[in-house]
Amino acid sequence: MSSDGHPRGRSSAVDRQILALAVPALGALVAEPLFVLVDSAVVGHLGTAPLAGLALASTILVTAVGLCVFLAYATTAAVSRRLGAGDRAGAMQMGVDGMWLALGVGVILAVALWVGAGWLVGALGAHDEVARQAVIYLHWSAPGLPGMLVVLAATGALRGMQDTRTPLGVAAAGAVVNALLNVALVYGLHLGIAGSGAGTAATQLAMAAVLAVVVARGARAAGARLTPHAGGIAANARAGGPLLVRALSLRAAILVTVWVATGLGAVTLAGHQVVNAVWGLAAFALDALAIAAQALVGHALGSSDVARTRAVLRRTLQWGVAGGAVLGLVVGGTAWAYVRLFSPDDDVRAAAIAALVVAAVTMPMAGWVFVLDGVLIGAGDGRFLAWAGVLTFVVYLPAALAVRAWAPDGTAGLVWLWVAFAGVFMAARAATTGWRARGGAWMVTGATAR
Repeated sequence: MSSDGHPRGRSSAVDRQILALAVPALGALVAEPLFVLVDSAVVGHLGTAPLAGLALASTILVTAVGLCVFLAYATTAAVSRRLGAGDRAGAMQMGVDGMWLALGVGVILAVALWVGAGWLVGALGAHDEVARQAVIYLHWSAPGLPGMLVVLAATGALRGMQDTRTPLGVAAAGAVVNALLNVALVYGLHLGIAGSGAGTAATQLAMAAVLAVVVARGARAAGARLTPHAGGIAANARAGGPLLVRALSLRAAILVTVWVATGLGAVTLAGHQVVNAVWGLAAFALDALAIAAQALVGHALGSSDVARTRAVLRRTLQWGVAGGAVLGLVVGGTAWAYVRLFSPDDDVRAAAIAALVVAAVTMPMAGWVFVLDGVLIGAGDGRFLAWAGVLTFVVYLPAALAVRAWAPDGTAGLVWLWVAFAGVFMAARAATTGWRARGGAWMVTGATAR
């Protein structure tokens, strides 16, 4: 048999669904970390201090946004389940309420980041010129936070409706606009690192406006209301709570990593910024499969199709490991060529190249981890992911502290830091999520996860 019931026919159908969602999602996800890469490339040629300052500032900014990634993930899971259960209007209402929640949280975070920029930078161990550059970037980029969070929620809603092409178009246009604005403001108007922050903020606000209009039109067509609904906002917040805990554990690990790099010296910190930017690009590329898994798993469970859920799990894991292997070869094998785009300093380049090889070796495992995250998020298994996130951070912390205590500045220190992060931390994540996926407790069927 083939498509009428044979496992091979089912696998082919699942592959087509995965690719139909993952390929556009790949473009959108890759476009987002290009913001960081463009900022790094533009600011890096201002000098080592601005690049090191950007490393701290972008880490704080990405942490603030990353803590709110539940706005996308919880919305995708909720919308896809409602869609699978045949409730299109309810699905769009979840998306609208998610955007209102994102706007409120974004305004609060923007004010907090503006006021607390100096304290946050100091808490990461920066001082003198590096700290000054970091604070400038944060002050100019903070107004874009509401836009960034609305983009997350709107994108989550569209993914739940199995539309990954619209976010692709908006993200691609945003990446181009961001690059042009950065060059114009930093070098054309000689605003330095402030121009980079302002350009990114303006671009994110424009992207949010476009995506909000798209979701609003879809909601109106489905018969959903556009005004905020207290019950829907509360439901989004409750669903996102466990994912917030998960995000906190992930961001805590990233912050600890930056804190360790800062303590090892300017060369290690600048090199870490380069490696982290490339890792982010690769991670978001692998996350395209996780996005497909979220939407497909949520839809399958919403329609009570456990067999299709298992098929999506199996095939996305296979794609994830294979994709990680390919990315690892590209990232590690060509590091010598692209690292020079980020810094003219030979010591920074040497450290970054060596650490990128370490990161490349672990990418097949990263592909496994990201896909399993997507599957469990799509299933609404947030409580387990919250506990697993705390456990993996506890496992990683001693390894990071050991690097801080004994590793030297430069190449050796950065290599050991990435052995700890890409090796120990990712292995702990792989073990916990892999154990969960082997069972069936996460496969709760129906329009809601719990």
